[in-house]
Amino acid sequence: QVCHGLRTPQLPVWLCSLSGRHGVLFGTDSRLLSDWKTERVFHLYFYNGQREQTKTAHLTIDTHSHPWEEEPCEDPSSPGKRRPPVEMAIRTKWAGATVSWNGTDPFF
Repeated sequence: QVCHGLRTPQLPVWLCSLSGRHGVLFGTDSRLLSDWKTERVFHLYFYNGQREQTKTAHLTIDTHSHPWEEEPCEDPSSPGKRRPPVEMAIRTKWAGATVSWNGTDPFF
């Protein structure tokens, strides 16, 4: 039998398979699981255990950003407009969210 803690995690955590690699996307604020108001601006962390990742990536998610606040538009198919799979995975839950990598170079 599965214990209660495994069925209902106390902190938000997602196991991800991105571009054939596995990783963990997690938060340290338990309110993200129960209080929709905390979904305005919040922090998530991503770790994949790959050699090229030397530390856990600290991401800031803003779910109420506006399209006009983004960088100047490019052709969506151009390499400069493509987003890392981690960001695309985040947007499956929070559509339209902007993701700040807080000084870490985006990877994947």
